[in-house]
Amino acid sequence: MDPITHGLASFAATRAFFPRASRLTVVAAVAAGTAADLDELSAFFGPSAYFAAHHTATHSLLGTVLLALLAAALLSALFPKKENQPTRFLVAFAAAFLAAALHLALDLAQAGGVALFWPLRTQRYALDWLGGIDPWILAILVAGVLFPLLLRLVTEEIGAKEKGPRGRWGALLALLAMLAYTGARVSLHASAVAALDSRTYRGQMAHRAAAFPEAASPFAWRGIVETESALHLLAVPAGPGASFNPEAGQTIFKPEPSAALDAARGTDAARRFLAVARFPKATVEKTPEGYRVTLRDLAGAAAGESARSLAAAIDLTPDAQVRRQAIIWERDLAQ
Repeated sequence: MDPITHGLASFAATRAFFPRASRLTVVAAVAAGTAADLDELSAFFGPSAYFAAHHTATHSLLGTVLLALLAAALLSALFPKKENQPTRFLVAFAAAFLAAALHLALDLAQAGGVALFWPLRTQRYALDWLGGIDPWILAILVAGVLFPLLLRLVTEEIGAKEKGPRGRWGALLALLAMLAYTGARVSLHASAVAALDSRTYRGQMAHRAAAFPEAASPFAWRGIVETESALHLLAVPAGPGASFNPEAGQTIFKPEPSAALDAARGTDAARRFLAVARFPKATVEKTPEGYRVTLRDLAGAAAGESARSLAAAIDLTPDAQVRRQAIIWERDLAQ
């Protein structure tokens, strides 16, 4: 999710479940709920650093706890109070942990994948329910935050006194609406995957399939199906009356087995990349120096997250000896 959505979700969760929290506690919670995306800064240090850092440490269960502790500790250190300091720290930690956990849950519901059990396991988990930027969730959260402010202005104008903590019910309704919307997405995603699994593609059965959300409509999905010889990219409508044509997509054939491909797959760069890639596509090209094998992950393009997509590039000699290997930006392959 984008930082604005994460910030609003953190604010709504804090207002809903910690309605009497101080402003500083709310600030600490929102900071904890958005800090995980600081791993995006790793892109400035190159594709290899981004590959290692993105959605790993800060998007793990351990990282979630540590971010909440850090936010609460900074609040206590920068704005100390002698009275009720232990209680204040615990409330700040609980609010920050809720916000950071909500961030993790929202990113888990997307297609990019998060390393939940880092550093014990580097496996990525992705549910493919929500897009990287979801205008519907953003609209729900904006309404949940702004409506109480407008209501407050109205009540102050007519001289009425507001009962209860400010903004709590608006935040609760926004979170419930977001939960209901996500539930609908879960059902539609299951329908899209079932449609992909139930068809044949050029006479071959699907080995595995995935459906990725379109941001504009919960009824439109982008699918990938892997068969014995190819990968198929398709548009998949979901919902009542949806009609799916398995022949209307793009077919990308897998390369023929070769010594160059086998050697490339045995490199460290390829093993690291394939451990994360969900639908890898290999390409073998003849070059003046020998061969170049490139590995891409088609899931990134299908999920609409190609801006910082990565690839593995392995250069080999004519007799399939590795000359060079690297994790690179996919956009650099065209240069």
